[in-house]
Amino acid sequence: MTVKIKTLERQGSTFIERLYLIEVFRGMRTTFDHFWRILLDNSKSYVRHYPEVKPEITPRWRGRHRLTTHDDGTVKCVACFMCQTNCPSHCISIEAAERVDGKSEKMPVRFEIDLLECIYCGYCVEACPMDAIRMDTGIYSVISSERSSLVKGMDELLATPGAFSEEDYRKRGL
Repeated sequence: MTVKIKTLERQGSTFIERLYLIEVFRGMRTTFDHFWRILLDNSKSYVRHYPEVKPEITPRWRGRHRLTTHDDGTVKCVACFMCQTNCPSHCISIEAAERVDGKSEKMPVRFEIDLLECIYCGYCVEACPMDAIRMDTGIYSVISSERSSLVKGMDELLATPGAFSEEDYRKRGL
């Protein structure tokens, strides 16, 4: 069996074709067409005035994390490590200890989420059997000038309120 080899002639062999000047000018023409069209009539362009007007956020949108508590104020987390195990970016770290309030469950002594490593996938929320961690805060702007302030500890996660009430949460089936 013989293999047939087909030789193709190389394109762009002239000097002008190798400089790509024609394609550069075509691209610049397209850019200037858009520029003049927007400059003369910008009524069709969509503008979001972000700092002044906050965007509408749907209830199922995954925002920053928070930890929930029972009615008596104790944390719902039983330190089962399901969220830490299920996290693809490994941004959650938990240390467990025995409960001191008489319940037979464990409780977290340290619960930290590194928001710089988090990819906001929501796997931690789905994995939690106790509904202890949620991403329904409505906080969409997570910014800081220091890296250490974006590692959220248990106290900060417990203090973060939800975007809507528990009744709305149950009604929507989230």
